[in-house]
Amino acid sequence: MNQPKVNETELLFEFNQAGQKDQYFRFVDPVKVLVADRIDQVIPCLEQVENGLKKGLYAAGYVSYEASPAFDSACRTCHKSDMPLLWFGLYEAPTLIDKAEISASGSYQISDWEPDTGREEYEACIKQIKREIYAGNTYQVNYTIRFHADFQGDDFAFYQKLSRAQSSQYSAYLNLGRYRILSASPELFFRTEGDKFIAKPMKGTAKRGRNLAEDQKQKEHLLISEKERAENVMIVDLIRNDLGKIAEFGQVRATDIFEVQKFPTVFQMISTIEAKMPADTSVVDVFRALFPCGSITGAPKISTMGIIADLEQSPRDVYCGAIGYITPQDGMCFNVPIRTVIVDRESNTAQYGAGGGITWDSKADAEYQEVLTKALVLNESVHPFQLLETVLLTKGEVAYLKRHLNRLRHSAEYFSYPYAEKDIRNRLEEYGKSYPNEARRVRLLLSEKGEVTIESVPYQPFEKDVKFPVILASSPIDNGNRFYYHKTTTREIYESFKNTEPNHFDVLLWNEKGEITEFTIGNIVVEIDGQKYTPPVSCGLLPGVLREDLLTKGEIKERVIPVADLSRATSLWLINSVRGWVSVVLDRN
Repeated sequence: MNQPKVNETELLFEFNQAGQKDQYFRFVDPVKVLVADRIDQVIPCLEQVENGLKKGLYAAGYVSYEASPAFDSACRTCHKSDMPLLWFGLYEAPTLIDKAEISASGSYQISDWEPDTGREEYEACIKQIKREIYAGNTYQVNYTIRFHADFQGDDFAFYQKLSRAQSSQYSAYLNLGRYRILSASPELFFRTEGDKFIAKPMKGTAKRGRNLAEDQKQKEHLLISEKERAENVMIVDLIRNDLGKIAEFGQVRATDIFEVQKFPTVFQMISTIEAKMPADTSVVDVFRALFPCGSITGAPKISTMGIIADLEQSPRDVYCGAIGYITPQDGMCFNVPIRTVIVDRESNTAQYGAGGGITWDSKADAEYQEVLTKALVLNESVHPFQLLETVLLTKGEVAYLKRHLNRLRHSAEYFSYPYAEKDIRNRLEEYGKSYPNEARRVRLLLSEKGEVTIESVPYQPFEKDVKFPVILASSPIDNGNRFYYHKTTTREIYESFKNTEPNHFDVLLWNEKGEITEFTIGNIVVEIDGQKYTPPVSCGLLPGVLREDLLTKGEIKERVIPVADLSRATSLWLINSVRGWVSVVLDRN
C-alpha cells in the first residue's frame, strides 16, 4: 500500500458487524472533517455528526480517552495530548473492498519496545491502588502503562501484521495524516441493531497454552478464577448502570456472562449486556452515558478515573477511547481500542498501551506478567501456514489413520481451522484407490479456510541394518514456541537446524534446560539400562503418531532425558509413522 499524502485520509474497518469477509469497510474522501482539540469542542463536533447523519451521510473516526470530561465534568484526565480529542469524517458512503487489493507490500523497521514504567514503579502503583481500595475509594482500577518505540516505514504493513497475529474481530486502520492508528482490538464497546443496544465488556485474561491440552487448563483456570470473575462482574454491573441512564425502563439485561473467547495469544473473558433504546436516543446521549467504557476504567468510574489520572505517566489518547462508524440509519459500531498502536509520522515514534484490572486480591508480579502477555501481539508474527499430516499409504490404506486424524483435529481446534473429518476420510479413501498396489508417502494439508490438499511421492524404504549418523544441535530450541507442538508447513524452526548439518542424516534438538526433545523429522527413543524412553511433550516436541502408539502399548516410556544422559544410552532410534524405527548413531565430534 502506497503511503498516503499528508492531507489524505483513509479509514479501514475489519469489524465483524460490517458483514465483510476478507474485505475492508473503507471510508475515503470525506465530505467534511470534524476535529476537536479542546474539551468544549467535543460535544459540538458530535452534534455536527448527528446533523450529517440526518442528511444521509456516514460518520467514522474516534474519540480519545482524554475527551471524557466533555461528557461528565467530574471525569478527570490530567494529561494533555498533542493528538485531537476527537476526529470524525463525514462520508457519502463507505465501500467494501477486497483486502488483497490494498495489501501492503512495503517494509518497516521498529526498535525494541520500552515501557514508560519500570517494575519497581509499577509495584508501587499497585500498592497505592490497594490503599485506595482499603479507603473505599474504588473496587477495581484498570491501571495501564505505555510502551514506546522508534518507527520507520510502512505503517499499514505493521497494521496488517498486528491484525493477522491477533485475529481480532474489531480491527481498524486510521490514516489521519500525521497520526496512524493501528487497532487490533478484540473488544466491542457497543453496537446497535435498530432499537437494540449491545455491549460486550472484556475483563479477564489468560495466556494461551502451547497445545490443546494446555489451552484447556488455561481456559478452566480462567473460568474458575475468583479474581477474574469478580472483575468481570464489577464491569458488567457498571455498564448495566450506565445503560440504565438512557435505556427504556427495565430493558437492560446481561445475556451471557463469563464467556471465554480464544485469540492467538490469550483467552479473554467476555460478557454481553443488551438494552432497548428509545427512538430519540442521540449519539451524544450514548457517549454521555457510557464513555469511557467501564472495562478500561474500573469501578466506580468517576473516582477510579481520578486515581488513574494520578498514577499513569502519560495520556492514553485513542487507546482506551473508542473507534468506530455510524450509519445514517443510526447503526453504530465502536470498539474499545485496546491492542492499539499509535504511530506519529512527524516524530517517527510508536506508542502502545497495555494494562489490567487491579483488585484487592491482585498480585503485582502476576499483573505485570499480564501486561507483558497483552504486549505479545507486538512481536507475534504469523505467516499463512497449513496443518500437515505425513502418512504412509500402502495398498490403498493409510497407516495409523485414526491417530493421524486425531492429531490433525486437535491442531485444527487449537488454531481455529475448519475441520470436516468425514470429508477428509472420503478424500483419502478416494486417493488410495488410485494406488492399489503401490506404497506412497502422502502429505495431507489443511488450510486455514478448511481446504484439503493431498499429494504424494513413491515411498522408498531405507536399507536394513544401517545406522544413520545424527548430531546434536549447536543451540537450544525455544520450547515456548507453539509450532514445535503441531505439525504444520512452518518448517523454518526445524530447517534452521537441519541446514547447518548437511552431512548428517538429522539433527537432535534440545531445550533451554538441556533436555532432549526430538529430531527435525521424528521423535527420539533412547535405550538406557535396558528400558526404552522418549521425552515428554512438555519438553517441547511434536507428539508423533508412532510415539503415541508405542506409549499406549507400553513399548516405550516417557522420561525427561538430559543431554548428559545420552552417554548412557546403548541404542538410539529416530521414529515416525512413515519410516518406523530408524537406528541412528550420535556423532559426538
